[in-house]
Amino acid sequence: MVNIDKLLQGSIDMHLHCGPDSFVLRRVDAAEAARQAQQMGMKAIVLKNHHYPTVPLATTVKQLVPEINVFGSICLDYEIGGLNSYALESSASMGAKMVWMPTISSANSRLKMRQLTHMKLEGDGLSILNDDSRLVPEMDGILALVKRYNMVLATGHMSPAEIFALVERAHAMGIGKLVITHPVLEDVMEKILSLEDQQRLVQMGAVIEHTYVDFLPNQGRKDPLHMAEAIRSVGVEHCIITTDLGQHPNPPPAEGMRMFIALLLRMDFNEKEIEIMARVNPARLLDLE
Repeated sequence: MVNIDKLLQGSIDMHLHCGPDSFVLRRVDAAEAARQAQQMGMKAIVLKNHHYPTVPLATTVKQLVPEINVFGSICLDYEIGGLNSYALESSASMGAKMVWMPTISSANSRLKMRQLTHMKLEGDGLSILNDDSRLVPEMDGILALVKRYNMVLATGHMSPAEIFALVERAHAMGIGKLVITHPVLEDVMEKILSLEDQQRLVQMGAVIEHTYVDFLPNQGRKDPLHMAEAIRSVGVEHCIITTDLGQHPNPPPAEGMRMFIALLLRMDFNEKEIEIMARVNPARLLDLE
């Protein structure tokens, strides 16, 4: 019988939420998230927040829980000025490992998030494309910073057209750490990626992220067979697993990672395949190899 706790050892969650948060009530604060992950033998976590950069929080938590790597990140949403290269450079210079393109502020997600959360989210949202379907000028400075600081570039809640434009430009610039966030999460995005889209993106060097939150009852309980099909279609070497947990009704993120591993085993992924998605690929992206 496979030892799930053994597979959890050394795993990395590159996408979790914690308090404080002005968006929703969170299940754990940053110190609790780090402590629980450390107690389960995980290697690293990345703190994500839609409303503020998390590097200062991650730095403080790392001092409280030094046995685990805790990294900060930034989302280019309205709350930090949108496609704001100044905010990005500030976070990057302090050690932010990841930058997400617009998430809840994405034009591809704004209406869905308004309906899902019942929050007063004003405006139509941000797009990284202009009316001619070209990247807006702000992206030049943003991508230059991503390359200079060797950051992980994640696609947020953007549309397929935006994702392909971003990945093509990033690939041409030699940016090698590209994560496709929520490729098929139609609960929060108007347009999602097809399997063929995902296959094309991995050929351009991108990594596909799959999140455990998709399979919880209050998220609509997606069919994990579809996830397994998507992973098999691109190969485990091009995928990572994360939790995207921290919401108050859901399990804590570290426990969610344990549950995700158990789910993958039930989907007939073997130990080596799970290690690649939970340990090897995230470690490469975060320079923890």
